Amino acid sequence: MSKSIVADGVLAQDQTQLESLWACREGVPESLGHWGGVYKYDISLPIQHMYDIVDATRERLSSAGLVGDSDDFPVVDVVGYGHMGDANIHLNVPTRRFDKAVEENLEPWVYQWVKEKRGSISAEHGLGIAKRDFVGYSKSDTMIRLMKQIKELYDPVCLSSTPLTQPLRSNRKGS
Repeated sequence: MSKSIVADGVLAQDQTQLESLWACREGVPESLGHWGGVYKYDISLPIQHMYDIVDATRERLSSAGLVGDSDDFPVVDVVGYGHMGDANIHLNVPTRRFDKAVEENLEPWVYQWVKEKRGSISAEHGLGIAKRDFVGYSKSDTMIRLMKQIKELYDPVCLSSTPLTQPLRSNRKGS
C-alpha cells in the first residue's frame, strides 16, 4: 500500500484475524453461486492490470445487455478476487442461469484479453480440461511442446487426468 500498488487492504494482526479473513475469502465462491451458476476463470496478470479484467468484463457484458437487476438478465455482476503475491485473480461471473450469449461474450474474449496484457489463462488451479484448447493464448507452441514432453516423461502411460493426456495419447497413436 505504501507503494500505491494497492489502494486499500487488510493485514491480519494475529491468528484469529487470519482465520477470519480466510473464512471470508473462502465464502466468496459459495455466495456467488447463490443466484444459479458462475462462470469462473483462474488467471494471472501483471499486477497493474489485475482488477482491470473485472471492469472490462463487466463493461463487455453490460454493453451486450446481459447484466441487470431482474430475472430478465442472465448476469448478476462480475466479481474478482485473488492474491497479489502471485498476481492471481479469480474472475467470476455469477448468473441466474447459464446462457449461450454469456458464453459467447466471454470465450475466447477473456483469453484474448489476458494474452494482450501478457498474463496467463491458467494460474493457481492449473490448466484444466476446459482450458486445454485455449492454452495457446498464453503459451507458445514451443512451450506447449515442452509441457507435453514433461507430461510424457512423468506419465508415459497417461495414468493422470491432466489436460494434456488426450493430446499425448493421440500423438503416440500417430493421429
